[in-house]
Amino acid sequence: MQTHLYLSIAGENKIAIYTFDVSSGAITFQEDVNVSGSPGPLTLSPCSNFLYAGLRSSREIATFRIDEKQKKLTHLRTIKLDADTCYIATDKTGKFLLSAYYGAGKVTVHSIGKDKTVQEGPIQTIETAPHAHYIETDATNRFAFVPHTVPRNAIYQFHFDADTGKLTQNFFGNLNPDDPVGPRHYCEHPNKPIFYFSNEQGSSVSAYNLQKGDPEVPVPTEGTPDYTVNDAPGLLWEFQTLSTLPADFDKKNTCAQIHIDPQAKFLYVSNRGHDSIAIFSIDEENGNLAALGHQPTEPTPRVFNIDETGNYLFAGGQSSGKLATYRIDRKTGLLSLIESYAVGKNPMWVLFL
Repeated sequence: MQTHLYLSIAGENKIAIYTFDVSSGAITFQEDVNVSGSPGPLTLSPCSNFLYAGLRSSREIATFRIDEKQKKLTHLRTIKLDADTCYIATDKTGKFLLSAYYGAGKVTVHSIGKDKTVQEGPIQTIETAPHAHYIETDATNRFAFVPHTVPRNAIYQFHFDADTGKLTQNFFGNLNPDDPVGPRHYCEHPNKPIFYFSNEQGSSVSAYNLQKGDPEVPVPTEGTPDYTVNDAPGLLWEFQTLSTLPADFDKKNTCAQIHIDPQAKFLYVSNRGHDSIAIFSIDEENGNLAALGHQPTEPTPRVFNIDETGNYLFAGGQSSGKLATYRIDRKTGLLSLIESYAVGKNPMWVLFL
């Protein structure tokens, strides 16, 4: 079976497309798509027929149609931004695009038109704090979270209105870790109300339970009677933090991306400095993590991803310009190197289709 792989090659202003053989893990270069700025975050529409790209150096978001057979990209529209976005994601309906801005310290929501293109001008802008790194709605499409690395060292908690696309900050405020760990990215357990965050400065991973609350109860506002923090929907409660580093490693390191395999058996976090992928098992009953080891990888593994079969993990080396491909042992979660490919200067995103 053949699928496809999209890579943001930021240093060469292009999105590289590869075919991907899921039986062997081999990739074959198909073509480059030149863009007007250095591409960073990529995301798909829920139907997987459209791709959205954040172009950081030119402060833009581009919309592409994906060819059904060959998965080529046809450019449809590019909109201008007033700052560069480091993360983009559609809500679960595909009607809105949410963006986080690291330098500008804010989040925005844009409408997605009937033609599936991102529309000019945000329908909402919320100033948060410096180093806003990620935003996405949860599986229910009711909540969104925005982790901020140090400083602000916080997770902003929002309610999301799927009809209007508007975000409302949780009445009980943000989550502020006790230690300066710098939450950066997160992923959601596919079967449980649990979120896992990579901590950039803490070189660690934290697990949080999500307090869903009653979806029929209105979002609390000032003056809501008899409403306590224990009733509030959309709050995260930490229950575990583990290091992503070996006990004897004492050099500089920062964590980057985090991904969970589709079967929710294993969790992976990238270490920049130790230059490795940290590997954890996930307890089937309670979601607790246990460290399994580390896979050395390309220098500065800022980005990586797992394919939808859960059999492969691909990691981009920001310093080497290479993509390392690994097979995931489905029993142990450990990685075995398949190949390392030269893909171009500064790979900044890995996306499977």
